Amino acid sequence: MKRKALQQMKEWKDRYDRKPLVLEGARQVGKTWLMREFGRLYFDDVAAFNFDENEALKDLFRDTKNPQILIEKLGLIHGKAILPGKTLIIFDEIQASPDALNSLKYFREKANEYIIVSAGSLLGVYLASGHSHPVGQVDILQIYPLSFEEFLEASDSSLFEYYSQIRKDTTIDTIFHNRLNDLYLTYLIVGGLPECVQTWIKTKDASEVAQKQKDLLTIYERDFSKHYEKVSAARILMVYRNIPTQLAKTNNKFIYKDIQKGARARSFEEAIEWLVTAGIVNRLYLTRKNESPLNGFTDLSSFKLYLFDTGLLKAMADIPNEQIVLNKDYQFKGSLTENYVLQQLKTILSSEPKYFTFEKYEIDFMIQDKSGNIIPLEVKAKNSVSSVSLNAYNKRFVPKLRIRYSMLNYKKDENMINIPLYLIGKTTELI
Repeated sequence: MKRKALQQMKEWKDRYDRKPLVLEGARQVGKTWLMREFGRLYFDDVAAFNFDENEALKDLFRDTKNPQILIEKLGLIHGKAILPGKTLIIFDEIQASPDALNSLKYFREKANEYIIVSAGSLLGVYLASGHSHPVGQVDILQIYPLSFEEFLEASDSSLFEYYSQIRKDTTIDTIFHNRLNDLYLTYLIVGGLPECVQTWIKTKDASEVAQKQKDLLTIYERDFSKHYEKVSAARILMVYRNIPTQLAKTNNKFIYKDIQKGARARSFEEAIEWLVTAGIVNRLYLTRKNESPLNGFTDLSSFKLYLFDTGLLKAMADIPNEQIVLNKDYQFKGSLTENYVLQQLKTILSSEPKYFTFEKYEIDFMIQDKSGNIIPLEVKAKNSVSSVSLNAYNKRFVPKLRIRYSMLNYKKDENMINIPLYLIGKTTELI
């Protein structure tokens, strides 16, 4: 499978101000594969070290902070010399060795000619937990599940070739539009986790995909039980399992009392923060104003929680495949589609989207373009695309541009663009 992150990593490698690179992201999004594939494509050799599997490595980094001594000893373990610019050094599960994580600072300051990429399970949680780490001495790249665009390329290369040629004001042939919509519906079922995508491509067996998703959901739950330091594992689990219930409501704003009768924010906010930092949950905040900068008007007390992978949410909510494939109406349809939209937006935006309310209306997502213009986005999962909220917003605020995501074909009408749900990855190009 091709991942856009590989191109980002290549660009990082070629930068004059390159620092050691840290990959962050939820477990099973493909961080280890990305590091090894990056090494295979762009280096003569790869020296990989896993701190979770090899306890002796921790002692090595505990004994010295000198990069040259470390390189020499790592070369002995690797069995050949580690060469600047030619050998990619991989530090996997680096959170298992705080000394190794801190060593990145010294590599940056004293031996930056060596190219180092590191990653680890729940590394984001570790970095946010107050432990000492090389702030400002590393570059960080967030890794997400495969986007729909990446899923498309892996699933149907000829259809992806057509997709790649779509530009602003392109007329999308109906036959291709229908095929892309069908694959979008498949993506809602399979999701973007590499193991699930590979299983689907190899077997085309939905039951095997469902089993993989069930196994992954269990893995995430087991992760919670390993972290008792400051956050209650039980509360993390309660929030995690409650996400489908929260999203099944007409207004899916997160309500604490829906987790537990009488629950208050202070009881569960740390658990939510843990899930967000771990990359397992995507949080969408309310913005109090539709003005630039959106981040300046964030209401931290009002938010929605979505799962980081739509396929996993579908599995967690136990939505029958038939309802998705036949594009039937079902209660969870809108929330599943919003989850998908947020998942895709996070891969293309440099800042977090928000949602917005005014009068009796709600705008699903608000984004800000490079010029500071605020763009309202409305998501339509059903065949009805009346866009009541978006039209009310247009009448009240008269934006330069508004966007509706739906299963309809690409179309521009005055200041509104309808973008098919399968084209979210091209949003910035289409506007």
